[in-house]
Amino acid sequence: MKRTLLLVEDDVHLREIISDYFIAEQWSVVEAEHGVIAIERFDEQVFDLVILDIMMPLLDGFSVCRHIRKHSDVPIIMITARVADDDQVYGYELGADEYVTKPLSPKVLVARANALIKRAEGMIGSDDDQLTFGQLSIRPRSHQVKVNREEVHLSPKEYELLLYFIRHQLKVLSRERLLIAIWGMDYEGDERTVDTHIKKLRAKLGTEGRFIKTVIRAGYKFDSSL
Repeated sequence: MKRTLLLVEDDVHLREIISDYFIAEQWSVVEAEHGVIAIERFDEQVFDLVILDIMMPLLDGFSVCRHIRKHSDVPIIMITARVADDDQVYGYELGADEYVTKPLSPKVLVARANALIKRAEGMIGSDDDQLTFGQLSIRPRSHQVKVNREEVHLSPKEYELLLYFIRHQLKVLSRERLLIAIWGMDYEGDERTVDTHIKKLRAKLGTEGRFIKTVIRAGYKFDSSL
């Protein structure tokens, strides 16, 4: 699954370097040079990670972080040239997940981003880590899915959908959001693609397809309490 990063940094040179490193690691990167554009970009699409500079013109990183946390729990890494403890405490209080101080190593930043994503998805640990919901079990590292101890063979898109649902449990996900998250912004198909794949996914999951609940006129959500 290709990850999408919102990179918010007013230093053009640093922004380009960071972007190049993430693209080399198969990330899709959307750039913003200040806080106002960052909020516009964030409200337009779904991101897996936000890297957010604090000191920016027009709107600072703290304000952007506050806006994002009103709408999403997406992982946020804040970068700053200042090392004051009060700044970091304030950032964590607003909901930032990590802090990186300048000068920074883009290579290390990518590694920390990947580690943060894995923590957010519950993927850290041994190869035997397993997510279990009723009779449904998933081993993210090996992409193995079982229902009632029988292996279920999902297509790549069906597997990505299932994992995306699990990562966003109890959240109502619109067809548009799912289309962008799984197929990407450039996909030319329509939202019926989402319905078709979810229908197939539910069928393959058998009784445990019940966890993927249709929310009328809104989309779908994954609810393992059913």
